[in-house]
Amino acid sequence: MPDNRALGAPATTADGTAPGGSGAGRVLVAVYGTLALAAGARAAVQLSTKFAEAPVAYLLSAFAAVVYIVATVGLVRGGRGGRRLALVAISVELVGVLVVGTLSLTDRAAFPDETVWSGYGRGYGFVPLVLPVLGLWLLRRTGQKSPPPKSPPKSPPPASP
Repeated sequence: MPDNRALGAPATTADGTAPGGSGAGRVLVAVYGTLALAAGARAAVQLSTKFAEAPVAYLLSAFAAVVYIVATVGLVRGGRGGRRLALVAISVELVGVLVVGTLSLTDRAAFPDETVWSGYGRGYGFVPLVLPVLGLWLLRRTGQKSPPPKSPPKSPPPASP
């Protein structure tokens, strides 16, 4: 039966696994998925009920949710494209957490309400600060694994005289 999923079949790394397929990878995927849901729900409520109060903060929360979704998809898909997608998303996430976290502490007027990344993710137990570091570490660790050894070609049986 053909695979009719919208994103296609999961790809794998050189060693036959996706970065999100290991034990640590599965936990990371679960946390990314949870944060995507939390950030997306928060942004949806904030954007629909009080957008005029802090539009930049609420749009940043929505952007964070999209970044978490993209990172999750990349980690689950694996393969060269999935790894690249996850690497870009997680790098954007790390820069976002550091920039928004710093700006939210130094220029409080620009952030009248909290975002997911405000105060380096203080409202989420600093998980948004730690998560990209762990994600980049996982991508690096799974990318360094060598491919499984190939079995030598079998020689034909000796000819009978």
